[in-house]
Amino acid sequence: MLRRYNRLLVAIYVIADLGAGALAFALAYLVRFETVFASPKGQPAFAWYLDLLPFVAVLVPAAFHIQGLYRLRRGRTRVDDFFGVLVGSFVAGVLGLTGTLYIQAYHLSDALKAEGFLEISRTAWVFFLALNVLFTYTSREVVRDLLRRRWRAGIGLRRVLIVGSGDLGRMVADRLLEHSELGFRLIGFADDRAAATDTIGYRGLPILGSIPQVPEICSQEQIDEIYVALPTEEHVKLLGVVEYASREFLNIHVVPDLLQFLALRARLEDLDGLPIIRINDVPLRGFNSVCKRAVDMAISLAVVVVGLIPGLIIAFMIKRSSPGPVFYRQARMGLDGRGFTVYKFRSMPVDAEDVTGPIWARDDDPRATPIGRWLRRHDVDELPQFWNVLRGDMSIVGPRPERPFFVEQFKHRIPQYMLRHKVKAGITGWAQVNGWRGNTSLEKRIEYDLYYIENWSLSLDFKIMWLTLLRGFHRTA
Repeated sequence: MLRRYNRLLVAIYVIADLGAGALAFALAYLVRFETVFASPKGQPAFAWYLDLLPFVAVLVPAAFHIQGLYRLRRGRTRVDDFFGVLVGSFVAGVLGLTGTLYIQAYHLSDALKAEGFLEISRTAWVFFLALNVLFTYTSREVVRDLLRRRWRAGIGLRRVLIVGSGDLGRMVADRLLEHSELGFRLIGFADDRAAATDTIGYRGLPILGSIPQVPEICSQEQIDEIYVALPTEEHVKLLGVVEYASREFLNIHVVPDLLQFLALRARLEDLDGLPIIRINDVPLRGFNSVCKRAVDMAISLAVVVVGLIPGLIIAFMIKRSSPGPVFYRQARMGLDGRGFTVYKFRSMPVDAEDVTGPIWARDDDPRATPIGRWLRRHDVDELPQFWNVLRGDMSIVGPRPERPFFVEQFKHRIPQYMLRHKVKAGITGWAQVNGWRGNTSLEKRIEYDLYYIENWSLSLDFKIMWLTLLRGFHRTA
């Protein structure tokens, strides 16, 4: 049932995005050619743009799908939606412009050329980008508001009972409460162990009775959906609940007790008809990884080219500050636990670790040279890592790479620590922009790293880059 409601919500969003994309492209023509903007190549017929509407309309939801905007996600904010819509619209615009340029270059018929067919205006695509962001974001807000009003009025709500009030049951409750747009109303819990001593329950949801009382509870409370979230040792009680739900035509969902293993997303796979649960799956695979790599290459190449002259000046200052090489090379651990050499501008004397050994660096490190302290304070020492990105060792956004010396210590002390190596290490990351950098809690840093891995999207990457710039300027001030 949850999947059905999610699909219904996705279908509504797709239809709204199709309409918004078509409207944005049509209005982009009018703004470009029917206003004060001059067109030196002349004005094409509006009918030619109308012929492209189906192509553009399909591009928008396709780009949004790449961005993960149609995936149910916990804790998604309006800011996340805006960045998702912005990046998705940009991807749609780039794909549309590339497609139309290709058609114009290689597949434009002689008849259309004879009629004076003009190329699709690049300026019109810019207007399309701005209008599509405005229309799609607004339409999503309208859809959400209408659904909230519908559920608040009690129309179409599904009443839900959770069997089991332990950690697993509370996790189910959290997910359903945080996604009110799906139209579920949580009524309470049924639990043998808690019913006799605790009637308060969790987050204001009461313990309505024991598991044998589920039939009476469902009848009294007019339950539509049952979520069974019992620990492994109580699974024998599941059979009676399933039998009752099947007899009374109630929808029943069984939540597997894999909490101790699930740090990332789990996915159900099919092995010739046999359901298999894949644990700790990540979204950064296949086409997603190609998109991320393309963004990394484009931005890193631009930074390397633009930073060439400032880099030479910094190199000169480092050589003047102390003898030794300009760059500091250090072994780090990256994707799938593979080692690589990270590059930084040298901020300490070459023999700095001869006495102290490997220790964590900090902005006020007494071992740093004067120019080194300035480089660290403004994170300028990290700039050579864009070369690591170009080489494919790192990404611009991802968990910060750690030295193998510390990895060997942390992987035995911190649960799920090694899962951060499911993706490439990054120059900046979700943990860093949220303040968990340097000598701060490792546990919180891992929590934020795993959140990033599980919820990756291009829009999240751009959001992190933007926050890195903002907070970098804030630190400079």
